[in-house]
Amino acid sequence: MPGLDRTTSARPTTLGTVLRHLRLRFGWTLKEMSEKSGIPISTLSKVEHDRLTLTYDKLQQVSRRLNIPMSDLFADPTADVEPRFTGRRSIGRLENAFRVNTPNYDYFFLSPELRRKRMIPIITRIRARTLEEFGALVRHQGEEVIYVLRGRIVVHTEFYDPLELEEGESIYIDSTMGHAYLAGEGFDEAVVLGVCSSADDGLMNSLINLRGEAAI
Repeated sequence: MPGLDRTTSARPTTLGTVLRHLRLRFGWTLKEMSEKSGIPISTLSKVEHDRLTLTYDKLQQVSRRLNIPMSDLFADPTADVEPRFTGRRSIGRLENAFRVNTPNYDYFFLSPELRRKRMIPIITRIRARTLEEFGALVRHQGEEVIYVLRGRIVVHTEFYDPLELEEGESIYIDSTMGHAYLAGEGFDEAVVLGVCSSADDGLMNSLINLRGEAAI
């Protein structure tokens, strides 16, 4: 897909940059951040240097112990907390996306400067190729549409037979139904654009319950 591997001098927003910004904003050392969050110093250091990410449970722990909204851990730390007007607009670029990397997937959360979004746009590189590799089907509130940008995917859902989608094809599903997206046969990875939407304010919290054995 043109532009997906484009390099840029702009530093992408990652969990590491967010945690580093929070720590510096509060004037804490890594040791103090560790004591307050309950996350080991070595783990925090690796996260800040983008060599590691955190599981959903650990993110919940950080949110609870630091008394900050979970969504703040997945938003540009330099952006305004609330929009000052309703006609807001955001241009989604990969270099500005919030990146979450796991062994099976690379997630690019677009428009991270917008908080309390009613839709969550995500570009995802899918590398998992079997359900055994993927694990249990996932489910969350709302609905979603997935559009294949590159490669081929196999869509597994709770109530339907597996379905293959080629480039240019899409699927719209009820997200409360168990589902999994896998790279299709003959492809090491596939790239999709997903848009998730829900009336549930906790949608972002659900979506960041990401899979990946490298998470701590």
